[in-house]
Amino acid sequence: MTKFADLNLSPKVLKAIDEAGYETPTPIQAGAIPHALEGRDVLGIAQTGTGKTASFTLPMITMLARGRARARMPRSLVLCPTRELAAQVAENFDTYAKHVKLTKALLIGGVSFKEQEALIDKGVDVLIATPGRLLDHFERGKLILSDVKVMVVDEADRMLDMGFIPDIERIFGLTPFTRQTLFFSATMAAEIERITNTFLSNPARIEVARQATASETIEQSVVMIKATRRDRADSEKRAVLRAVIDGEGERLTNAIIFCNRKVDVDIVAKSLKKYGYDAAPIHGDLDQSQRTRTLDGFRNGELKILVASDVAARGLDVPSVSHVINFDVPGHAEDYVHRIGRTGRAGREGKAVTLCNTRDEKNLEDVEHLIQKEIPLAENPIQQEAAPEAETQEEAPKKSSRSRSRSKKPDQPQKQENKAPEAPKPAAEPVKSEEPSKPRDKSRDSRDRDRGGKRDNVVGMGDHMPSFIAMSFEDRRAG
Repeated sequence: MTKFADLNLSPKVLKAIDEAGYETPTPIQAGAIPHALEGRDVLGIAQTGTGKTASFTLPMITMLARGRARARMPRSLVLCPTRELAAQVAENFDTYAKHVKLTKALLIGGVSFKEQEALIDKGVDVLIATPGRLLDHFERGKLILSDVKVMVVDEADRMLDMGFIPDIERIFGLTPFTRQTLFFSATMAAEIERITNTFLSNPARIEVARQATASETIEQSVVMIKATRRDRADSEKRAVLRAVIDGEGERLTNAIIFCNRKVDVDIVAKSLKKYGYDAAPIHGDLDQSQRTRTLDGFRNGELKILVASDVAARGLDVPSVSHVINFDVPGHAEDYVHRIGRTGRAGREGKAVTLCNTRDEKNLEDVEHLIQKEIPLAENPIQQEAAPEAETQEEAPKKSSRSRSRSKKPDQPQKQENKAPEAPKPAAEPVKSEEPSKPRDKSRDSRDRDRGGKRDNVVGMGDHMPSFIAMSFEDRRAG
């Protein structure tokens, strides 16, 4: 079995790794580190939670140990899609570079430009940034990228989802052609493939798992929800969420609840707090200091439930998250893998529960197609308790059918058959014999005599048609 000592890392880096308690590299680390140390471009494809961050920080620290940075000219650059992921990378550098004299700067939104500029002016060996804030500093004339020796793009597929690909291409153009590029992604969309073919030179491709697969240590399930009324759908869904949390009991030590929209993050967090749950929201519209406090509280165990948007689906490194609950099925199937990857990390067991209502079934099918696995159905804890015994037989086909809520379609012909005998009730004959129809008949007869006794009724209009409509047709025929 490969150990870190076999990867030609510097003794100071190995000492930091040993102090951190690690001995055996993950597959992505064992595959990427040797190629990175040789100076080759690396294309790493691995699911989230497999140790991609250390697979580029460790060789970078070893390579950057020699040399010195100049003012405003960083020697290496790490691009991350979110502030949280950038902060996690910075923490990794602090952990593994403790015995090496390297300087770093973190360029993310929500932090004063002046503080960041002061660090850049001193010269940094490692610059960790989100694309937008990096370009802001460059356009201000505070940053020069012509001395970048190593460039890392982390979570490239997330960059694509967030619309950062044009910025990434521009940043590639600002760095030297001779740079070494380490490119990491969980999936390889066509656009990502194009960028790697354009900007990477004969990369070593390290793919340690099938694209977009979930860890086998994660127990997955889906709870189907059918609202009793449309205006109660959201409140009933939140009630199911609370029932799922209660049902897990002590097994749920902490949890991340993911919502598709920022407004739902706030609503769900507020609802949970109202019912006595220890929960707090985190999404992109919150102030950076508040986001940092919330994340720190969740990492330290002071906060039990974190309600998040996809801003935290990647970059939140909390090894011991016991549960992930998808309040919404993600619109992009790839996000499902990254969400549930927050649990079951580093070989630990985890549980992922997804709440799915009728309108989200198509998204659920996309997820199952992506992961090439059918997610097991779990009982709806509220509908199961509230359902009367008489409905047990009606619910049985729904549990066994993979069409979930659509399984009620076979019952529709039965309803039509029951209604079929009632169709003849509104008979047409009695209507013709009613008194109000006589004046219309006389008017019709007089018009027939004027035409020579021939009846030329307008077809398809019915016996109770007002006479003025027939007159209009007659005038048109006469013309």
